[in-house]
Amino acid sequence: MPSQWPALVREISTCHACEELAATRQKVVVGDPAPAVPARLVFVGEAPGAQEDAAGRPFVGKAGQLLDQLLADAGMSRAEVGVLNVIKCRPPNNRRPTPAEVAQCRPYLQRQLALLQPRLIVALGLTAVAWFLGRRTTLAEARGIVHRIGDYKVIATYHPSAAIRFGPAGAPMAALRDDLAFAARELV
Repeated sequence: MPSQWPALVREISTCHACEELAATRQKVVVGDPAPAVPARLVFVGEAPGAQEDAAGRPFVGKAGQLLDQLLADAGMSRAEVGVLNVIKCRPPNNRRPTPAEVAQCRPYLQRQLALLQPRLIVALGLTAVAWFLGRRTTLAEARGIVHRIGDYKVIATYHPSAAIRFGPAGAPMAALRDDLAFAARELV
């Protein structure tokens, strides 16, 4: 891990820029960095949920369990990838992050990605997709292609929580499986 990573973790962990989030969070969820730089693959989700807020790690609840299973199905493991979120603190009641909160955390995610140098990024859900594309879109429009965003290659897909909501036979689950297989092929 680059020598700048621990300093960035400390800086993010002491952030109080968003008063509401700082007042209601248990822990800042900086992310699970990839074990090596450059990282082969980094997943970027929306924001920590309740379980992530308690644990201080991203994707540890049901969505994380599903992500781990889908990674295994695609021939990868969580230990091989980086896992980050657009914002680092849990919004109250798991609401969507506000544009102001996303803007406050933008420099942190930019610096994390610059340090990790991922070969490929998978944006999980509309908040993450909009962060990378710089505009709102639909997943139907954004999925199935590799977006070139600056130095990054980005694939857009559903957030695992959407797949859970719609169930194992739902369209988001099938799309998520297809998109992770697509990501695995892109890394070969």
